[in-house]
Amino acid sequence: MELLVATRNLGKMKEIRRILASFPDCEVLGLEDVGIEYHSREEGLESFETFKENALSKANYFSGLSGLLTVADDSGISVDALAGEPGVRSRRFALDGGSASFDLAGQALDDANNRHLIESLRGIPSKGRTARYVCLAALVGNQNSKPLFFRGEALGLIVDIPAGSGGFGYDPHVFCEELGRTYAQMTPEEKEEQGDMAFLRTFGKCRALQLLKRVRKLARK
Repeated sequence: MELLVATRNLGKMKEIRRILASFPDCEVLGLEDVGIEYHSREEGLESFETFKENALSKANYFSGLSGLLTVADDSGISVDALAGEPGVRSRRFALDGGSASFDLAGQALDDANNRHLIESLRGIPSKGRTARYVCLAALVGNQNSKPLFFRGEALGLIVDIPAGSGGFGYDPHVFCEELGRTYAQMTPEEKEEQGDMAFLRTFGKCRALQLLKRVRKLARK
């Protein structure tokens, strides 16, 4: 059974492959595995106002191109002091805020987003910097089946000084009070236990089992 994971985020793809590796009857494929090259149309797939709409938009698009069962997610960080921002704009937070050039990508864009986040929280005390990672994943089968949705959240506090070299995105600036370190300082096992990045809760142990059960059901339709 083949499952296409529709993301071009290498860090996210690595984590999802690791989590779903315990299901040998499911072959996890990336976009490059099925020969889907980048197209500028992809930039408009996340133009909606909710994580759910963005995830479904991506899943439908790549399922249509590949003809495969496809799961796609939209993830982001919502900061309470910023009225839930950056939210669905997490990947382009610095770009939309005008503090970074549009040619940035990868680690350079992560760095710019983090700088913009810290600057936006200037003057806010630590106790007021509560945040949550949110992930909404959509699973799309054939045209006769309804899409399935999975949601996960992970809590933290935004800190000015980054710590840790693991993870990606905002991880070095998101502090887990329970463990006393940032998500970038956690081991993969701790991340999964804590629900790191929210998508680990979405794709993690029990969620992965639910996902695979539903994938099998869709595959039989």
